[in-house]
Amino acid sequence: MTESTYTVEGMACGHCAESVTEELERIAGVTAVTVDVDSGTVVVTSDRVVETADVRAAVEEAGYELTSEDT
Repeated sequence: MTESTYTVEGMACGHCAESVTEELERIAGVTAVTVDVDSGTVVVTSDRVVETADVRAAVEEAGYELTSEDT
């Protein structure tokens, strides 16, 4: 299992968290997504290495901005 933490800008509510979670769960290998709207962090758990570019694309598809990877 691999766990990576990312900072996402623009999330403000539960709906934001749901949108980001939905998009991230579409990435192959992702097994869990935990979003903390208050801190603006997203933890992605996967059974393989997930490319930051894939995470960035999913977050942008949800309408938000990936600002950093805090692994």
